[in-house]
Amino acid sequence: MFDSLNKKLERVFKNIRGQGKLTEKNMKDSLQEIRVALLEADVNYKVVKQFIADVQERALGQEVLESLQPGQLIVKIVHDELVNIMGGGNAPLKLAQTPPTIIMMVGLQGQGKTTSAGKLALHLKKQGRHPLLVGADVYRPAAIKQLEVVAKTAGAEFFSLGAEADPVDICVMSKGEASMRNCDVIILDTAGRLHVDDQMMAEVRRISAQMKPHEILFVANAMTGQDAVNSAKQFNDNLPLTGVVLTQMDGDARGGAAISLINVTGCPIKFVGTGEKLDALEPFHPGRMADQILGMGDIVSLVEKAQQVVDKEQAIKFQQKAKKGELDLEMFLEQMQQVKKMGSIGDLVKKIPGMSKLLPEDAELPEDELKYTEAIIRSMTKKERRNPKIINGSRRLRIADGSGTTVQDINRLLKDFEKMKKMMQQMMKGKGPRGPFGRGPGGPRPPSLFG
Repeated sequence: MFDSLNKKLERVFKNIRGQGKLTEKNMKDSLQEIRVALLEADVNYKVVKQFIADVQERALGQEVLESLQPGQLIVKIVHDELVNIMGGGNAPLKLAQTPPTIIMMVGLQGQGKTTSAGKLALHLKKQGRHPLLVGADVYRPAAIKQLEVVAKTAGAEFFSLGAEADPVDICVMSKGEASMRNCDVIILDTAGRLHVDDQMMAEVRRISAQMKPHEILFVANAMTGQDAVNSAKQFNDNLPLTGVVLTQMDGDARGGAAISLINVTGCPIKFVGTGEKLDALEPFHPGRMADQILGMGDIVSLVEKAQQVVDKEQAIKFQQKAKKGELDLEMFLEQMQQVKKMGSIGDLVKKIPGMSKLLPEDAELPEDELKYTEAIIRSMTKKERRNPKIINGSRRLRIADGSGTTVQDINRLLKDFEKMKKMMQQMMKGKGPRGPFGRGPGGPRPPSLFG
């Protein structure tokens, strides 16, 4: 979501690096460009004013003006100030010493509150917790049913008294249900409105007074920009918010809400939603977010994601087979499924430091091509996947027909797969060919269907 801001800041830094020597004038010109870039990214103007003042104070100091690499130092200063303005560090959930931990989800209607409750339940389950999702939104049609479905998908417990019950009664009775079902976390999905009103605030205050939650998380859609910031401030004036969950951080928005929220409300961002699936919820790390804003990637999150989704035994088996040159399409399909669990190719590329700068702005990533590759392999029998050499002319016609592709596509995939096998075997044995794509003169070109 920070693509536009990232490109504008990169141009500013490129210009700074091109200066023979930094002066007060060209530094102020650069800071003006940074100011405009942040405002266009929908960062709160008060936040921008303070941010620029802090950067300017450090940037015009002797340390920078006398530095041998002032451009690099400016990037570091901007990075450090971004981290500061977004909270400084990760703010983990406060878990009760004596269960159950009570987490109250609040926010306006349509911001992703119910889905975020389910994502949080799944996140806690992965940590060995046993969450209970409580449907306390008795106003929005089918809200309780939606939460029940989400709970089932997340593998979490669910409780509600139905749309006719009082929301406070539902929440109070959930304590007894949690005890009977051995649940150590209660997640309350409260009702929202299209805008902040007295009735909604009175209800959430009553629930808060009765339940005394350990966490009150405000759920906001990052796509709404300053509206999300303003709503968070209004809620924070009425409730002792302990944190924020920002949804749709993968969307095509300007991203200013993430930078502004903490500074305006004083509440840390605890989680960000990065997709529609229930596992698309990540703890918020200001340092990693600053890395992404400045185009430095986020290799730590990439590694953590890989550790969550990659089957270690399967990966070791894949490496052993690759080293012996015994890879088959069955194993390759399994590896494709592992990669898909980590997100889109575009998202993965952005997390690799420096990769976004190497790619042209209009570069097309092989999302669709990988879909075709998967369709072709799935149209093969297991015998064909394990031994591609048996795929003759008639088999190729059948596979092409089943996958909606052509025989030429099948031929290209099989040819590229053989090249990939040889290249991987060389790399595993430490004999990787030379050249920009791991090949020497006359070596094979990079396989078109395999990245």
